[in-house]
Formats: sequence, structure tokens, C-alpha cells
Amino acid sequence: MYPKKKLILSLYQQHKAMQSKLHKLTYLFWECTLRCNFNCVHCGSDCTRQATVPDMPKEDFLRVLADIRPYVDPHKTMIVLTGGEPLVRKDLAECGQAMYDMGYPWGFVTNGWGLVEKRLQSLLNAGLRSVTVSLDGYTEASHDWFRGKKGSWLRAVNAISRVASTPGLVYDVVTCVNKKNIADLSKLRDLLISIDVTHWRLFTVFPKGRAKDNPLLKLSTVEFRQMMDFIRDTRREGKINASYGCEGYLKDYEMEVRDTPFHCQAGINIASVLANGDISACPSLRGDYVQGNIYQDDFWTVWNSRYQIMRDRSWTKTGKCASCKSYKYCQGNGLHLRDEKTGELLHCHLEMMGKETQAEPKFENVLTAAFRFLT
Repeated sequence: MYPKKKLILSLYQQHKAMQSKLHKLTYLFWECTLRCNFNCVHCGSDCTRQATVPDMPKEDFLRVLADIRPYVDPHKTMIVLTGGEPLVRKDLAECGQAMYDMGYPWGFVTNGWGLVEKRLQSLLNAGLRSVTVSLDGYTEASHDWFRGKKGSWLRAVNAISRVASTPGLVYDVVTCVNKKNIADLSKLRDLLISIDVTHWRLFTVFPKGRAKDNPLLKLSTVEFRQMMDFIRDTRREGKINASYGCEGYLKDYEMEVRDTPFHCQAGINIASVLANGDISACPSLRGDYVQGNIYQDDFWTVWNSRYQIMRDRSWTKTGKCASCKSYKYCQGNGLHLRDEKTGELLHCHLEMMGKETQAEPKFENVLTAAFRFLT
């Protein structure tokens, strides 16, 4: 690793330590449903049309927001609705309006199927601030296979076009890179640029849920580095703001494929309320990572008195992490990539890249990032 980048990453650890100490809540996810109209091959929640866990009544989640309102700045606390597919809820606009009336900005993650013009307008009228739409292939065949729904590609592209043309709406497009779509990333990028998309986030699947044993979803080392190079080169071209997802320490690719150094903020700045009321960090953390339940515990008390396992990651320095030279920067990878019972690391991004990476950092970008996050 180049000395300047190593210095910046070392300094950034001080920023991470301070964030853990302050644990200021800035993102709260609400898993508003486990129902879904798709059958995605990578689904970590294994969602179905008729979920065994019923939708949480909106009043129960709104009570949580009302309870924490005296302790947070609601205007700086983003509420993100996830699922399942949030748009299967008929009362989504009512939920959004209530959150907006309390001062919270809100958004949701969607497969795009139900985001027709009339529905989008009703959500905008309810104060919608942000939307994330999934598009997982340049062709109908690759996307529809991934999403398990014929016609889903066209619906997603139309939804993306709508949100991209909506003034003031914050949005991004997310793509799960896999063996069936990696060869078409350049074409997909050009498609997004052609419909005026400005923000594109790419990620790789993690080994949970339906994705656990599907060989078509896991990239090889060569493919993974191919994706990293593609993102880095796309960022340098400047036609679309492409970035890799928040997970995983990437060594020499740090600050080359996303704006900030790796930092798993689960339980530090991010919390979630799951469909059954469980209080967790990011929605991907379940099992022993759950810290309480809104039907039994006060959310704000849980946020301030628990979550130690996430704010002190020293326990992760075991197994393959114990002797890793990059541990001080990585701190055990994202918690969703560790076993929910044993804490064992299931997926290492450094292993995915091989022992060494060859990305050449642009120091002016690195220094700009350091100044922005360390001052």
C-alpha cells in the first residue's frame, strides 16, 4: 500500500473510534414487511408473497419515532423502509406522511415493479425524500432470472427513468454483480447514463438466505477484481457516480471505488426495527445480533445501553482475522458477513482479491477525502 494512503487510513481509524463513542443515530431502517412480489435468487430474508411474519402496524413503528424524537434531530435522522417489498403495503403514503409530519426525511428500497407514475406522485406528496431501485442486468434475461419475475427488467427501467427525472428526489440504482451480468457492466453503465442516472451502487452478494449455495452468485478472484477496476475506471470517467457498496475493506482500492474508507456503521450510526419488532443494526443482522424488541423494550434505552458488540469490535480478531496485517483498517469486515451464532467470518474481501491488489490510487482524491472526513 502506498504510504500516503496508509497514513490516511490510519488517521481515519480515529474518526471511526470517535463515531463509535458518540454513536449518533443517523439512519433507522424499518423492515415494514416481509411480503414480496418477486422471488429473487439472492434474497437474504427469504421473502415470499405470504410472509409468516405479518406486516408491522404503522402505529407501532411511528410510536418508536415519536419516542426518540426528543433525543435526535429528526431532520438529520433518515428513515429507510425496506422489506420484502415496501410497495406491497397499501398504506405506504400514510406511513410516509406521518414520518414527514414529525420532521423525519424518509425513503425506501424497491424492485420498481409497483412504482408507477400515480404511486410515485402519491409518495412524493407524502414527503418522499429518497428512493433506491434495483437493476441487476443489462438484458431482460439476466435481470428477470435474478429477480424471478418475467417483465421485471422493463418495470425497473421505467421506474428508474421516473425517479431520475423527478426534481429534488435523491435516488440511486443498485446492482448485485454476479457471474451472469458481470460481462455486461459496461453496457449497463451506458444504459443508465442514457436515461440520466447519476448515482449507481454496485455490490456483491453475501452468503446468506437463498444466496448461500448458489455458485452463479459468487464472483471469482479475477471477476471480483475486474469489477473493482470497472468501478474505479467509471469513477475516473466522471459520467456517472459509481461506487461499491459499504461492505468490505478493499486495501489498495480504498477510496478508489467509493467516497469514504471502509467503515461498518452497524450499531454505530445505523439501527433497524425488523418486521417482528426486533431491534437490530442494519437489517441484515439478525439472530444473536438482535439487541431488543420494541414490544418489550424502549428503543432509545436499547440504543444507548446495548450494542456493545458492535461498538467494540475487538472480539472479531479471531480465526483468520487474528493474524491479518490489515485488521486495524478492516476490524473484521462487515458484521453481516459473520455467522450470527458463532461470530466466525464467512466472507473476506481481501481473500476475494488475492494476497495483493494492483489498484493505483489517485492521491489528490485520497487527500480530499481525508480532509473531508477528518476535519
